Amino acid sequence: MKVGVLALQGDSREHLELLKEIGVETVAVKTVTDLSQADALIIPGGESTTISKLLVLFDLLEPIREFAASKPVMGTCAGLILLSDKVSGALAGQELIGGLPVTTERNSYGGQLQSFEATIQYSDGISEQVAFIRAPRILDPGPCEVVAEYENEIVAVRFGNLFGASFHPEMTGAKHLHKLFVSSIK
Repeated sequence: MKVGVLALQGDSREHLELLKEIGVETVAVKTVTDLSQADALIIPGGESTTISKLLVLFDLLEPIREFAASKPVMGTCAGLILLSDKVSGALAGQELIGGLPVTTERNSYGGQLQSFEATIQYSDGISEQVAFIRAPRILDPGPCEVVAEYENEIVAVRFGNLFGASFHPEMTGAKHLHKLFVSSIK
């Protein structure tokens, strides 16, 4: 099994390193050829409008939409926004990958100066310290399974093969979300 990490913009390096730490083979995804080598994909945090524009520029938007329709994909922070079916505060013309039946709100936990680290609680009882950096809020989880909460708010969800999280686990070295994602692939 090989997990790809979209590497156009954002914190792809940290995701790649974290996956290697838990024993997963990886590929940095910058082209359709790279994507074809992956059994699953992580869309990292970064700036969602920039990533969206780069997906179009590098002809990856449609291939990733097709990939996400049947293969495991996890989006963290900006990746959650891109996977969401509805986004409050999206810029006009911003392309989304979609597929995750949630409504999110961009920068809902505040701007860069309001970024923080906090302990989240996973539904299986595990707690971890993660980072919220200009984080989106899940306004409506729709039919998704709740994966994690922070102060009684849903911050990570799963819907079939798709995972989405408001936070950055890779910035604090938190590994549980990645382990859940990898175990869903096997």
